Amino acid sequence: MTNIDPDNSREWAAQAYALLKRRQEEQKQELQKAEEQKKELQKAEEQKQELQKAEEQKQELIDITNKDKIIGQSKTVAASELGEFDDNFTWSAMVLAAQGKKINQISIDEIDWLTKLRRGLEETRKGFVTELLDKLGDDPLTPESLDDLETLLIRADVGIDSTDKVINSLRTKLNEEVLGGEAGIKFLKKELKLIIDKPIKNSGTDLLVPQKGKLNVWLLVGVNGVGKTTTLGKLAYLSSKSNYKTLIAAADTFRAAAVEQLKVWGDRSNVDVISNQSKNADPAAVVFDAINSAKKRNVDLLLVDTAGRLQTKNNLMDELAKIKKIIDKKVPDAIVESLLVLDASQGQNGLKQAKSFAKSADLSGAIITKLDGTSRGGVSLAVSEEVNLPIRFIGAGEGIKDLRPFNSFEFVEAMLADK
Repeated sequence: MTNIDPDNSREWAAQAYALLKRRQEEQKQELQKAEEQKKELQKAEEQKQELQKAEEQKQELIDITNKDKIIGQSKTVAASELGEFDDNFTWSAMVLAAQGKKINQISIDEIDWLTKLRRGLEETRKGFVTELLDKLGDDPLTPESLDDLETLLIRADVGIDSTDKVINSLRTKLNEEVLGGEAGIKFLKKELKLIIDKPIKNSGTDLLVPQKGKLNVWLLVGVNGVGKTTTLGKLAYLSSKSNYKTLIAAADTFRAAAVEQLKVWGDRSNVDVISNQSKNADPAAVVFDAINSAKKRNVDLLLVDTAGRLQTKNNLMDELAKIKKIIDKKVPDAIVESLLVLDASQGQNGLKQAKSFAKSADLSGAIITKLDGTSRGGVSLAVSEEVNLPIRFIGAGEGIKDLRPFNSFEFVEAMLADK
């Protein structure tokens, strides 16, 4: 998995852990010092207020409110805590090392995310790699073991096309040389990564990020219940944290709770939400207002929540087309992405949704949610192979930080991590 001597892997991870532990203690001390400075500042401000005139007092109160708001932003989301030095930490550290990270470049957030990803894919892994290794042991791969692998891949919702491609590649490899269990897993990782990476490379964009200097509009589409609105809220947090000026358009006016739900996420992410409280408000009108606001504020990224829809709901598909026309007319040079949100636990049903939307919604990418706890994590490969959709983000938890840009290496390593 890595270019580091396996015998030294735990020692390397231990050094990384010690560094993060020290860094965390230093951050706690800095936060405590900042809190003390805040209290001193507030005390000084209060003393000034007692000596100034009524109008000056009013202005000072406004200033204090703004200062408190700025200070409070960093506390909206609790900082990640360093967990135990265990197998999860060691594995996560080694995955980062394999991608070229140095010990002093590893962050607690990265370790926390990889640990969640590995745990989230545990059910997929249990029914797949664990059973495969039990059957293989240290013995070389055989035609019979490939039949077992084929069954396990299909059970994990990898999809028929992806499974055929992997099995055929393995058969060709077996005709050339003998493969033991460990070498077979290594080859399997390589093949799965090729499948996932193909549509990403074809898109010309390895990592989807807003382009500076232009308005980026990301439309989130999908059926109700897949976590679309929640995913948009997490994207807003990720974008804001990455220092992009972000705005949310609450264009899902057909679901009563959607607007209020988005406002909660907006508050948590410190991102404003443009909405229309009127009953049966026109979604395109909301997007129109949001674009005007985005242009005035020089926003980098406008995230648009759209109504849950199926390709059979012509009125909703027409509404989506209307929204796109508004964007084309108002900001013809905007960079528009249509991202399909899929629930991994729906397996083949999610794949059917992807195929349907790909025909009617001009999709440019997919976001896979609810990977945690499902045995169907392989559907990500089916989406890549059968729909040719690049996976842009994945979610593996309920927290605001539990959505990250998709990384095929990390995903395959987590899915095929051994016992």
